[in-house]
Amino acid sequence: MNKPVKVLKYFFLSLWALIVLFPFYWMILSSVKSYSAYNSEYIPKFFTLTPTLQNYKDAFTAVPLARYFLNTLVFTLSTTALMLLVIILAAYAFARLRFRGRELVFTLFLALMMIPNELVIITNFVTVTNLGLRNTFAGLILPSVTSVFYIYLLKESFAGVPDELYYAAKVDGTSDLRYLTKVMLPVCRPTVITVIILKIIECWNSYVWPRLITDDEAYYLVSNGIQAIRENGFGRENIPAMMAAVTVISLPLIVLFLVFRGKIMEGVSRGGIKG
Repeated sequence: MNKPVKVLKYFFLSLWALIVLFPFYWMILSSVKSYSAYNSEYIPKFFTLTPTLQNYKDAFTAVPLARYFLNTLVFTLSTTALMLLVIILAAYAFARLRFRGRELVFTLFLALMMIPNELVIITNFVTVTNLGLRNTFAGLILPSVTSVFYIYLLKESFAGVPDELYYAAKVDGTSDLRYLTKVMLPVCRPTVITVIILKIIECWNSYVWPRLITDDEAYYLVSNGIQAIRENGFGRENIPAMMAAVTVISLPLIVLFLVFRGKIMEGVSRGGIKG
């Protein structure tokens, strides 16, 4: 690649990066502007000479933002842990165990991805309501403890482990559970980490299901909490404090992605390539 083409490529990549990152910059900038300074700007300014952290204090004192954080943390960690248990066992069964009708069952399993999510939500809502689990953590968590896509991703990664390792382990008298924990999971660690990170992001950003199944503020997640802040008038009136709340909520996911971005790319590539 000659130098002019390379310079042009990096120019457009940098321009695209600025376009993508600008909303985050604007969010952080608005969160450190004072309420009076923000409202006095007839033409928005792209910087401020008097940053303040008062908006962050207002975001935590005006609404129970800390409770929303705790609820989301409980929901995210519990859902991710239970989902890992389910999908690891399911993926291992489809990838390594031999039983009659395995391919048919897996094909039917993949066909579930064709069902519109709206239909699943309706079914889950009726089931959870009939079980009396509305406004409970169980009602929030249980419908999200499995994923056909994550099972498929992990199954493809497990299938890439040579069969010779499995046969050698069985000759040594190793059980399937021990082989899974001592061989398969360490070898496929990038894919497992990718699934964990993607699930955490999915749970943290979850909105529709928590909004549908909870109307008690004691069980609100951060996504529902932000909507509640906007609806109660505080977020509409005090935009800088609203932006401060959004910044605080977004920060954990941004840090998580920046720290593990290499693992995510490696896990996705391993899951998509067999052998």
